[in-house]
Amino acid sequence: MRNAALALLAGVLLAACGAFEAVDYYWQGASGQLDIINRAKPIDDVIAQGDNEALAKRLTRVQVIRAYASRELGLPDNRSYTRYSDLERPFVVWNVFATPPLSLTARKWCFPVAGCVSYRGYFKESEARAEAERLAATGEDVYVSGVPAYSTLGYFDDPILSTFVRWPETELARLVFHELAHQIVYVKDDSVFNESFATAVEEAGIERWLKAEGNPQLDAQFAVSQRQRELFRVIVRDARTRLKEVYAGNLADDAKRVAKVAVFEEMKQSFLGAKAAEPGMAGYERWFAGFANKGANNANLASVAIYTAQVPAFRALLAQEGDDLPGFYARVKELALLPRLERDAWLAGLQGGGQGAAALDPVNGKP
Repeated sequence: MRNAALALLAGVLLAACGAFEAVDYYWQGASGQLDIINRAKPIDDVIAQGDNEALAKRLTRVQVIRAYASRELGLPDNRSYTRYSDLERPFVVWNVFATPPLSLTARKWCFPVAGCVSYRGYFKESEARAEAERLAATGEDVYVSGVPAYSTLGYFDDPILSTFVRWPETELARLVFHELAHQIVYVKDDSVFNESFATAVEEAGIERWLKAEGNPQLDAQFAVSQRQRELFRVIVRDARTRLKEVYAGNLADDAKRVAKVAVFEEMKQSFLGAKAAEPGMAGYERWFAGFANKGANNANLASVAIYTAQVPAFRALLAQEGDDLPGFYARVKELALLPRLERDAWLAGLQGGGQGAAALDPVNGKP
């Protein structure tokens, strides 16, 4: 595994084309990944050590969740999430999101392996915030998000991390299902497609897992988190809808900026009202605080849209397949063969209540 990591490191360094800043960035990424790998221990060994009973119990449950993911959800059956890494920090990486001041379209960064994505990740928070400060100085809206987990798309055996292992069990299961889904389908240069697909798998997976568990406590735990998640999504969705109208309208830029401030203030007030009615919503305070506690902005909204924009379409596609996950995965793989514009149009039609295509031709990738 270390040799594979070093090979990847050599590849990205060569791809950096000699630019010092690029080499420096890729180096922090490769060394950060190597650190995670080097810290990883087989879960059975960690449990056998017996020096942390609470962690041992949780890792035992992780093994149950991991086995269910492959056995019942058709997710990859490999060594991912069979080891544990204690990172001794709150997040594994910090992602930087950026948008123009009057747009909800996220800036993209392009990389040799992952293609173009709508964020830039750093293993050190200080480096992420320095990049965000640089972008903010150019006038862009920025947001720095601490990330508890990410997928290496099967290139490495992703371990369970200390950054999320103590989450509520339902949230832990969601995360494992989500990250394993990335190993099934990944389309270069389409973060929305990739994340929306993984979120759809996560949602379908947690519903099935809860039914199989038959545990009222887990059901109640999930109901609370789901209610809070939906409240958050509604607040964000309303703000996005209004801002899209503002930015696409005929107002002068100065007037658009005034309207933008008003929309974000109303969004903040909606959150405060939701938090008063649902105290658990306090977990979203960091998001609403935005970068450097200056309040949420376009980049915050862009970070959410990446994960949710096409989820309804994928859920509709799963329903078309009779809720058969392997069949659904096959359809998504076929869909991934389409050119970006055709793929987006097909999903938009499905999301809008249409039937999409009855099938996708796996040979030529056409509906």
